[in-house]
Amino acid sequence: MALVHRGAWRLVTPLLRVARTNPALFLQRRHASKQFKDQKKELKPKPKINKQKVEIKQKMTVKELARAMNRDFDHVVEALLNTSVDVDELEPDSVLDQVWVKEVVSRSGMKFRWAKLSETRELQESQPVTPPPVVTIMGHVDHGKTTLLDSLRKSQIVATEAGGITQHIGAFSVQLASGEAMTFLDTPGHAAFSSMRARGASATDIVVLVVAADDGVMEQTVESIRHARTAGVPIIVAVNKCDKPQADPERVKKELLSHDVICEEFGGDIQAIHVSALQGDGLVELTEAVVALAEVLELKAEPDGLMEGLVIESRNDKGKGPVSTALVQRGALRRGAVLVSGRAWAKVRFMFDENDSVLKEAGPSRPVQVSGWRELPSAGEEILEVETEQRAREVVAYRQYLDEQQRLSEDQRTIAANREAHLQEYREQREELGHLSWRQRRRALYQKNKDAFALRPKEWGQEEADPGDVDGSVETLLNVLDSYDAQDECELKLIHFGTGDITETDVNLAHTFSGSVYGFNVAVPRPVQQVALKKDVPLRLHSVIYKLIEELQQELSLKRPPITTETILGEANVLMIFEVSEGKKKVPVAGCRVQRGVLDKKHSFRVLRGKQVLWEGSLSALKHHKDEVSSVKVGMDCGLSADGNVDFSPGDIVQCYEQQDRPQTTSWTPPGF
Repeated sequence: MALVHRGAWRLVTPLLRVARTNPALFLQRRHASKQFKDQKKELKPKPKINKQKVEIKQKMTVKELARAMNRDFDHVVEALLNTSVDVDELEPDSVLDQVWVKEVVSRSGMKFRWAKLSETRELQESQPVTPPPVVTIMGHVDHGKTTLLDSLRKSQIVATEAGGITQHIGAFSVQLASGEAMTFLDTPGHAAFSSMRARGASATDIVVLVVAADDGVMEQTVESIRHARTAGVPIIVAVNKCDKPQADPERVKKELLSHDVICEEFGGDIQAIHVSALQGDGLVELTEAVVALAEVLELKAEPDGLMEGLVIESRNDKGKGPVSTALVQRGALRRGAVLVSGRAWAKVRFMFDENDSVLKEAGPSRPVQVSGWRELPSAGEEILEVETEQRAREVVAYRQYLDEQQRLSEDQRTIAANREAHLQEYREQREELGHLSWRQRRRALYQKNKDAFALRPKEWGQEEADPGDVDGSVETLLNVLDSYDAQDECELKLIHFGTGDITETDVNLAHTFSGSVYGFNVAVPRPVQQVALKKDVPLRLHSVIYKLIEELQQELSLKRPPITTETILGEANVLMIFEVSEGKKKVPVAGCRVQRGVLDKKHSFRVLRGKQVLWEGSLSALKHHKDEVSSVKVGMDCGLSADGNVDFSPGDIVQCYEQQDRPQTTSWTPPGF
């Protein structure tokens, strides 16, 4: 038998009584008591859960985030599922935006906090360094620019240039005997390379203007001064070839005064150094002038961070693929960096200096050859380093989209302008021919178009402009072709252009349009030569630009029809008409006297009555007295019969004339040629 405490019995007894008398009320009270107990439990404070804290930073990669969270790569990918991030494109080195870094941490049940940079690193990033000055050598063709650079770096560049003239920009790092380092850009002096000189001036710190002491200020000298002024770059004048007997440096300085280049001798602030690049005289003074000017300019550049630079030139290399010569302007360029330039991008595979030595890193003011481009970048384009390949693709795709939109907008404007012009022409024609019937209007339009065709024939001379050696050379040739202003004589069409060796595609394009292939400093593989020979496509290869332009002018001239010139050889007056019998046929014969020149039977003749031409053709017979002759001279009498039915009359004039075809030459002369 169970024992119950008496006090407890007193408490339980009323409940038992209620349960026996009113079961529903008992259950209601019991439920309310249970709810009260549950509410008391909820009021008790819950124990705190300590979340893991994760240090995050800007431009964090997936691998770095996984390491900071003590998780693996797959965990980060799973946390980004069902978001706008394309997880299939994620790689350990992919950089995540700040919002997705926070999202991954939050979905993982962790807290984030920003990592603090060390004071040492902040101090290093805030201190720029003094880079070597970038010096551009500019001036007129054959004034000794490349020879001057040869003397500075003890090499023979000029021996490798076709025709002895520079035809692209050369970028070199030079370590002087005094210990200073400089970067030199050697620009072409020929008139055709104006765009290259402008690009060299915009990428430089100092311009050394080379003027020959025996030649003075020339056309490209003035243009170089203009480019330097436009770019806001200071000038140092190097008066070269002072060792020649006819050299006159003072005359050169006076000529420069008219172009607002005032040397120190005349109260200006521009240094003028007398040098002889061939003999090596004055080079120390020139380098000292460059160093002094660089110190005055206080050149600074950041050695760390993402790289920024400029494409000097680009080309297709057989062993390396697309290669660009880049000038680093800010930051450091390292192997594996992802670069974007215009609509091209690259992951740097290798870097080389001007001597083809492999580089691991290139700092500010260092020219470097970069391989790894997916497509060839355009010369003059800015280079920017980005975090990932995905970002590079996005930038290139966006730039291509902008270019397509701009091109579409330009096409729409052109279509609208052409439509308006055609509408206006149609209205003018309707007004001009409004008084005619539809049959008369149709006949008049046909006759007008027919006459226009007969008076203005067009010859089609498509020229497929060349694959070139470097992108800068192609740019120069395109600028030359842009100056073509003789479309009414012979229409010039540019079918295709590019860099690298000539391909079978180039030959097929030229064959389709009945054109020619021009190559500048490129080779033609033997299979391509055989295809060109089979399809009769001319391959015109050159290593000197003005030779290429000369042949292009000759081909354009050959496309034009020859000019027919007429020379009057002799004239005779018809004195009387008589007939002679030839079998059963009577032939009219004109008795004439030669007034000037010679009547030669083998040439053409015409009969004039006043200003009207009665007949043109050849003679069937020419006699002096009764003898058949081939020609009669001035003052002699003769009888002649025409090859055809001619109604001679006394007083008519018989002319003997000769027609010759003379080739036409194109009137197009490119600037500087």
